[in-house]
Amino acid sequence: MLAHAARLILLPLLLAATASASECVAFSDAHEHIGSTRCVSGKIFNVKEGTRGVTFLDFCENFDTCPFTVVVFADDLKHVGDVRQLKGRSIEISGKVVQYDGRAEIVLSRPKQLGKDAILIPPLPKNYDVERRGNFSPGKFRAPKQKTAKIPHKQGHAVDIEDPSDNP
Repeated sequence: MLAHAARLILLPLLLAATASASECVAFSDAHEHIGSTRCVSGKIFNVKEGTRGVTFLDFCENFDTCPFTVVVFADDLKHVGDVRQLKGRSIEISGKVVQYDGRAEIVLSRPKQLGKDAILIPPLPKNYDVERRGNFSPGKFRAPKQKTAKIPHKQGHAVDIEDPSDNP
């Protein structure tokens, strides 16, 4: 009898929590929820890589007129994974809706913000450079600079001398 009563009390609470978690707003209405933590849903039309490794998930064909975007910063991309795999997919993302540059956005910093859609994101390739967005270069070799020290001269002027330990 007590177990039945507990079920009657817990069932409505469980259903209410499930219903509120699954109620996502369309990305076009996200601007109405700035300042609150919400679930926003929509289809990713494009994944763009900006400067310094920042990645944008665009929900419209034209980014300039789109009312909502998702931003993934370079440091977070390492934890979230290869978000490029979301292009063309419908997703649900939860997070604080903020206004930036005239549009609503959510910062994606953890995979669990995507709920069940997190499984769609594989980890980044081990050699992926988030700052250079996959452009690799071996660099150029430069000879090390020689150390010089200034010692006072008898007449009060400093004179450069080379450190003999630097010469092979």
